[in-house]
Amino acid sequence: MVAEPVAATRSANFESSLRAALPEANIPTLQLLTVQLTGDERWISAPYLPTRPKGIDDNDSGGLPDERQQEIRDAAFDAIVAWRAGRPIAIERPSPEQAVRMMSVSMGEQIPGDYGPFMSMKLDSFGGRTEKPVKHTVPQGFSVLVIGAGMSGICAAVKLREAGIPFRIVEKGEDVGGVWRQNRYPGCGVDTPSYLYSYSFANGDWEHYFGLKDEVEGYFRSVAKAFGIYEHTTFGAEVTGTHYDEGNRRWVTELQFSDGSTDTLVSDVVISAVGVFGTPKWPAIPGRETFRGTLMHTAMWNENADLAGKRVAVIGNGASAMQLVPAIADQVGSLTVFQRSKQWAAPFAKLHKRIPESVRFLFSEVPQYEWWYRLRLSWIFDSKVYESLKVDPDWPDPDRSLNAINDGHRRFFTRYIKKELGDRQDLVDKVLPDYPPYGKRMLLDNGWFRTLTRSHVDLVAEPIDRIDETGIALKDGTHREFDVIVVASGFDVARFLSPVKVYGRGGTSIRDAWDDDDPRAYLGTVTPGFPNLFMLYGPNTALGHGGSFIFIVECQVNYVLSVLDKMFETGTAEVECRRDVCDKYNEIMEDIHSRMIWTHPGMSTYYRNSRGRVVANSPWRTTDYWKLTRAADLRDFHTKKDIAPADA
Repeated sequence: MVAEPVAATRSANFESSLRAALPEANIPTLQLLTVQLTGDERWISAPYLPTRPKGIDDNDSGGLPDERQQEIRDAAFDAIVAWRAGRPIAIERPSPEQAVRMMSVSMGEQIPGDYGPFMSMKLDSFGGRTEKPVKHTVPQGFSVLVIGAGMSGICAAVKLREAGIPFRIVEKGEDVGGVWRQNRYPGCGVDTPSYLYSYSFANGDWEHYFGLKDEVEGYFRSVAKAFGIYEHTTFGAEVTGTHYDEGNRRWVTELQFSDGSTDTLVSDVVISAVGVFGTPKWPAIPGRETFRGTLMHTAMWNENADLAGKRVAVIGNGASAMQLVPAIADQVGSLTVFQRSKQWAAPFAKLHKRIPESVRFLFSEVPQYEWWYRLRLSWIFDSKVYESLKVDPDWPDPDRSLNAINDGHRRFFTRYIKKELGDRQDLVDKVLPDYPPYGKRMLLDNGWFRTLTRSHVDLVAEPIDRIDETGIALKDGTHREFDVIVVASGFDVARFLSPVKVYGRGGTSIRDAWDDDDPRAYLGTVTPGFPNLFMLYGPNTALGHGGSFIFIVECQVNYVLSVLDKMFETGTAEVECRRDVCDKYNEIMEDIHSRMIWTHPGMSTYYRNSRGRVVANSPWRTTDYWKLTRAADLRDFHTKKDIAPADA
C-alpha cells in the first residue's frame, strides 16, 4: 500500500532535479538526446540548428536564441520523463549514417561519412555494448605481466580481468595513478575535458570540467578499486630488467622491492605500460649542482619548498610551466620565466570551473546525455582540427601557417593573445610564435598571458649560459639572483621504454634495437625482435592534434587482446612482429608526416628525436587508428605454435 506514494515521491524528486539541471545543460547535447529518445528529428532541423563552436568551446547555448533553447529544454524534459516512466528509446542504436547526420547538425559542420562506424562504436562502448575481443579458451598456466599501474596499466588490467586472462601488475610506486601520482606541482591538471579523459567503461563522477591533479588521480584509484585491480597489483616493485627466454618462450622479469629485496617473475607475455612521461628531462645547462638555493624539476616537486616572498625562476614555458606559473604567482616575491621558444595557447573557457551539481545529476541519471556529450567532445578536441594540420603545397606563406584553415586558427589565437596581454602589447613580439598553430603541442591558457603582465613577473627570452651558486647567468653576460629555481623542461619522450631494461631475441637490448632514441613499432604496439612484448603508449601513438589518449590506449589494449585470442585459437605460443610489416607501416607514417605540421622546419619539439624524425605523434585520425587496431592478423607476425614446457 505504501509503494505507490514512495514511487510518486521519487518521480517528483527526479522531475524537480531534472528541471533544475536543464537550464545549465549543454543545448546541442540535449538536442541529440531528444532525437534519440523520441525519434523526432525536427529538434535538429531549422529553426533549431546550432552554430559551429568557436575554437575548443563546447558551445553550451548552441548559439540559439533564448526562446529556442527553452523549447529544446522543454522537449528534452518531456522525453526524459517519458523514458524514465518506461517508454522505449526510439533510436536504441543510431546507425553510422544517423550518427553522422545528427552530429553534423550538432557541430554546425559536415562530419566526414567515414566517421559513422567510429561514432556508432563510441556510443556502443559508452553503453557497454562492445563485443568481447577474447572468445577462445585461455591455455592452462598462461599469464601476462603488466609493468606499470598508471592509466595504461589500469586499462590493460581491467580488460585482461574481463577476458579471464591471468595477469599480475608490478608498480614501482605505492599506489596506482602513474604520472598523476608522481606529478605534484601547483596547478597540475589535465588539459583534456574530464568526461573525455575517461575510460569508455568508467565515466567517473567529475567535479570539474577539467580535472586537477588530485581529482584525476582519484578517478584512476576509483576505477582500480571498482574493477578489483588492487588485488592483482604488487606495489613498491621496480622492474630492473626483463629478458626473453627463447628456449622456453617466456619473459623473465627481475624485480627490486622498496625494502631492497628482489624477486623474479616468469610470464608468457609482457605488456609495458610505463608510458613516456615518467623520466624527467633536464636541460643541458651547466652548473645546476652548484646552486645553493632550492632547485627542483616540476616532475619531482618538493612539497616542502617555501615559495612565499621568494625570488623564483622557472626554466621553460611548456605545458607544466603554463600550469605552474599562474598557480604560484600570488605566493612569490618575484617570478622570472626563462623562455626557450614561443608557445601557442588556446582559450580555456572552463578553467577551474566546477560542474554544477544539477548537471552532475544529469550525467549520472540520464546516461544518453553523457554519451552524446562525450561524443561531441571527441570531435571538438580531437577530430575537428585534423584537416588544418595538413600542408597545402600551394599555400603562399608556409612559414606562418599551412593552409587556409590553419591560417584562420592563427588569426584567432593571435587576437586572443593580444587581448589577454591588455596594455602590455610590448610583450607581443616576445610571446607570439612565428611557426604555424599546432606545430608544438597546443596548450590551454591557464591565465599564462595575464600573469606575464603582472609587475613582479618577468619573461626572459635571452638564452641561459649557466647556473651558479646564486642564480642564473645569461649568454648576454647579465646575471640574476634567485632563491628558488624550478626546471619545467618536460620528459625524455623520444626514448620510449627508457625506464625499463628490455632484452629480446638474441639478448638484444631495446636501446640498441632502436638506436637509443629512434623507436619504430607496428601500430605503436609491437616491434621486431621482441616476441610476446606489447607496448602501450608506444612510438607514434601520441595525439599531437589533441583529444584523449585514453581512447588510443583502449584501441591498443583491444588489439593486444585480439592477438592473444588468435594465439589461443591456433595454439600459438610466440608472436613476433615481422620486420617488413613494421618497416612498411613506418614508411607510410613518415610519408603522411612529411605532409603534416609536425615536420615543419620552423620549430623544435619533443615530438622529434635527435635525428629530426617524428617518433611521438601519430599521423592518423582517431577513426583511422581505431580501424587499424580493431582486429589482429597473425600474418603480420612470425609465429611458433609448440607450447613452452609447463614447468619453465
